[in-house]
Amino acid sequence: MKIPVVRDILEANDRIANEHRELFQKNSLLVVNLMSSPGAGKTTLLENTIRHLKEKMRIGVIEGDIQTSADAERILGAGASAVQINTDGACHLDANMIKAALAAINIEETDLMFIENVGNLVCPAEFDLGEDDKVMILSVTEGDDKPEKYPLMFHEASVLLINKIDLLPYVDCNVSKIREAVLKINPHIKIFEISCQTKEGLDNWFQWILDHIKRR
Repeated sequence: MKIPVVRDILEANDRIANEHRELFQKNSLLVVNLMSSPGAGKTTLLENTIRHLKEKMRIGVIEGDIQTSADAERILGAGASAVQINTDGACHLDANMIKAALAAINIEETDLMFIENVGNLVCPAEFDLGEDDKVMILSVTEGDDKPEKYPLMFHEASVLLINKIDLLPYVDCNVSKIREAVLKINPHIKIFEISCQTKEGLDNWFQWILDHIKRR
């Protein structure tokens, strides 16, 4: 049984998240909550995605970090609008933080919005932000035991991107083991193997986004 203060925090978060969801749906805005551990490649993936899709749609990014605006500056350089949230120690973004950031975003002139969550394999999965999909990145450099150790994030995600597959010859990681473990946790998840350095597999990710945009 959860203690009351935790329940109250989550219920308050969910109320705000539902307000966001209504706003996003009203404006036909696709919102993707991008989650991973630190260094898995979230920002590099976004740079590749923005450069590939920016001629087809208007893209905005909410950047979540404990400190600095370095990632938001990279997003701006790739050609998308960006709003920075510094959590000052908090290990995740919550719906109230997103509410504050939305004041700086022109929702009516945005087709696709990414929320780059704080690097963490636990807390981000627990908080609804009003997004359409949670997407998780797992780098092969993290090993193949993460689904069993951190199942919630894999359970909540619509898509898993197994990143840095160009490094597989140099690390101890079995991608088949990852796939098997993840599909036991979440049989409906889409899994794409990618490398943001060599661009291998990125077309499947881009097409997933385009298909979602078409359905809105």
